[in-house]
Amino acid sequence: MIHHLKGKLVEKNPTHVIIECGGVGYFVNISLHTFSKISDGESISLFTHLQIKEDSHTLFGFAEKSEREIFRLLLSVSGIGSSTARTMLSSMSPAQIRDAIANGDVPSIQSIKGIGAKTAQRVILDLKDKVLKVYDIDEVSPTPNNTNKDEALSALEVLGFARRQAEKVVDKVISQDSSLSVENIIKLALKNL
Repeated sequence: MIHHLKGKLVEKNPTHVIIECGGVGYFVNISLHTFSKISDGESISLFTHLQIKEDSHTLFGFAEKSEREIFRLLLSVSGIGSSTARTMLSSMSPAQIRDAIANGDVPSIQSIKGIGAKTAQRVILDLKDKVLKVYDIDEVSPTPNNTNKDEALSALEVLGFARRQAEKVVDKVISQDSSLSVENIIKLALKNL
């Protein structure tokens, strides 16, 4: 119902903000991730999610659309309510949650306060396919910070190789020697393609 709010920041706390839009003050619940993204300036813009229950209407705010999407995906899991979803987004960034779900990383999700082993497994079981589909990822690389791998993959794609096939070969090459230069990764990958 309320897609986003843009207005004057009246009050800023780690758990909520008050935004004045057209003379109306909105109490918006936020995660620590969003809190860290909000500057102390006067103007603010947040994407929102309105949760309607019998006894309350609760507004949640997010600095990024991706965080709101993860929040909504988490709410779809049985046993996860808005406060648990917000705690998860306060403990990990949306990208970390997405990657943990995509990789089936139960310990990371279980490390969040209030999440037990069964809930962590249910989150992964219920959301893994959705996360892979929504974010268009086949399998998330366990070493996302490997720029040599990314550069080698880009070069192989330019050379006309399919990304999925090239990625399997490059992963195999890197698993044998992770200190290889981009050039050597490409050379070894070409021998196996």
